[in-house]
Amino acid sequence: MLNAVLKQGGLDRLAIGLSGLCLAHCILSAVIVTALAAAGGILLHPAFHEIGLVLAMALGAIALGRGVMQHGYALPVWVGSLGLGVMAGALTLPHEGGQETIYSILGVLIVALGHDLNRRAHW
Repeated sequence: MLNAVLKQGGLDRLAIGLSGLCLAHCILSAVIVTALAAAGGILLHPAFHEIGLVLAMALGAIALGRGVMQHGYALPVWVGSLGLGVMAGALTLPHEGGQETIYSILGVLIVALGHDLNRRAHW
């Protein structure tokens, strides 16, 4: 059953969901911190963001690589790799100032597009 789910783009759906959670975290963290400065210590802690990005990048790379091996189309991997690179670049930016958040959101959106292309290539 698990193999059937994975063949039907289940891993990509999981990765898209994780990308959505990451996007929601980035946006909601900024909004909540603006509204409630006390919440910033927990939600915007650099370790929370770094661990989340590394996990998202690992899952994304696995799902995109698995997809290209199954369907043979390279475009989803190219698009997804660009997003993973932007996410990796966001890890190098200072946590203060907002640039890290902007690049994280941009990377997540590009990776989600790669996963969607990957999922559609299975059809």
